[in-house]
Amino acid sequence: MTRGRGALGVLAAGAAVGVASAAWGALVERRRFGIRWETVPVLPVGSRDVTVLHLSDIHMAPWQADKQQWIRDLSLVEPDFIVNTGDNLGHATANAAVEYALEPFRGIPGAFVNGSNDLFAPSPRNPAQYLTGPSSMRAGAEPVELDVDRQTAFFESLGWLDLNDHARAIEVRGSRFELFGTSDAHRNWDRLDLLPANVDEMRSEVPWSDDETGPSPVSIGVTHAPYRRVLDAFVTQGADIVFAGHTHGGQVAVPGVGALVTNSDLPRQYASGLHQWQNRTHWSWLNVSAGLGTSIYAPVRFAVRPEAVVVTLTARA
Repeated sequence: MTRGRGALGVLAAGAAVGVASAAWGALVERRRFGIRWETVPVLPVGSRDVTVLHLSDIHMAPWQADKQQWIRDLSLVEPDFIVNTGDNLGHATANAAVEYALEPFRGIPGAFVNGSNDLFAPSPRNPAQYLTGPSSMRAGAEPVELDVDRQTAFFESLGWLDLNDHARAIEVRGSRFELFGTSDAHRNWDRLDLLPANVDEMRSEVPWSDDETGPSPVSIGVTHAPYRRVLDAFVTQGADIVFAGHTHGGQVAVPGVGALVTNSDLPRQYASGLHQWQNRTHWSWLNVSAGLGTSIYAPVRFAVRPEAVVVTLTARA
């Protein structure tokens, strides 16, 4: 009898820990927004620092007023450039909320790519499915289309460049940046076959194409989902740094173990943070954001705080 009571006590204690962890993840941690600060030496010697604000996976719903205000307050960082790696919308009526949150960044140059949740609304599903492999649209389900055209027009009105399978160039604080991106690789929408030609065309049209006296340009790759094929292609194309999102940092992590999944073929150790990505003899810095939101149907984070990332680009030593 004593042994049976002890076993029941252990089970009860384990259940209590599980309930407490779930409550923490659903009610507390997913709203504990924070900033991760990084410094990356990729600019030519003598360049002024460039402060990049990396936003990703906002998954905004209209009622998330605290998230909207927190994002607005990020303007106090005074970024020089914004990189937005997609999945901004999390509800069919969230455009106005996203616009309110990002309006303070009007006039600050930036670049963006879309995630699939910028085009289609999330659908109910068992959150445990994320542990079995990369997510997919449910077979037979009719996806609810989102107003991505409105979002794109708004981003471009802010002064941000559309990098969905495009390459563009811009000068910020005296530094020259080559930017190239892809559409969402998670849905196989990326057109890596177009990447070399896009970059060549961009380089032939930049204002400094005939200026050999200025600083060397810095190449930046931007993608929503950091699939290995995309990262390898960006490194081959000469990216100095790559920005990505999508993983939510695993969304649920085990202390001492880390992320359990990345919702892609990216190795778990790269689920979030600043890393170096190697492709044969070349490598690039890789910044993967854990993002600021979750699907409204899986509103839990555990040991993975929502984040914005401030990356200070500095001169190489």
